[in-house]
Amino acid sequence: MSLTAPRRSALADQVIGQLRAQITSGEWPVGSRIPTEPELVARLGVARNTVREAVRALAHNGLLDIRQGSGTYVAATSELAGVMHRRFADAAPDDVAELRSTLEATAARLAARRRTPRDLQQLEALLGRREAAWSSGDVERFVTADAAFHLAVVRASHNEVLAAVYADLGTVVRALLRHDVGEELLPQHHVDHARLVAAIRAANERTAEAEAAAHAMVCRGAAAARR
Repeated sequence: MSLTAPRRSALADQVIGQLRAQITSGEWPVGSRIPTEPELVARLGVARNTVREAVRALAHNGLLDIRQGSGTYVAATSELAGVMHRRFADAAPDDVAELRSTLEATAARLAARRRTPRDLQQLEALLGRREAAWSSGDVERFVTADAAFHLAVVRASHNEVLAAVYADLGTVVRALLRHDVGEELLPQHHVDHARLVAAIRAANERTAEAEAAAHAMVCRGAAAARR
């Protein structure tokens, strides 16, 4: 047992498992506030101390962020994602953009080769949601929709390790995207992803890879233009 990890009761471990499931399933997305302590006590049917112990353990592992006076928020989808977030929170944005570009380009090439009809259907749906979010002018809505679209492209590669690494880097990538988008969605900064979906649909690996590789760096360029 780790010297920094206190011994927990079996009931607390059970509650940790239940809370972790809510996070990993997407029921509580990254950035969302989880139910309050009294609400969790009522929902789980356990003592307040047990809930508190479980929440603190998940915060220690990087999945939750306890903010005094505000509540407790989901910080990452897994323990490794929490580590990634802490490790690269202060990384140079250009370095993160280059990593994102590399991962997404590889994933897009593999997706063009391996995509299924279900993958294509999901990509079309998420592309539509992304465009609707852009049209709404809601920055947070757009960032969420864009992140979901890119994760779907990576998952369409059907490389479980690549998808897991990308998902664990999700909070780092999302933070970069949020920074690059800025406070307003400007028409001149819109990046069309329809060509990427078309290339994946057409099984055109080279075009899919090139489209995906360019997107992250285009976003960086738009962010630099605003400065």
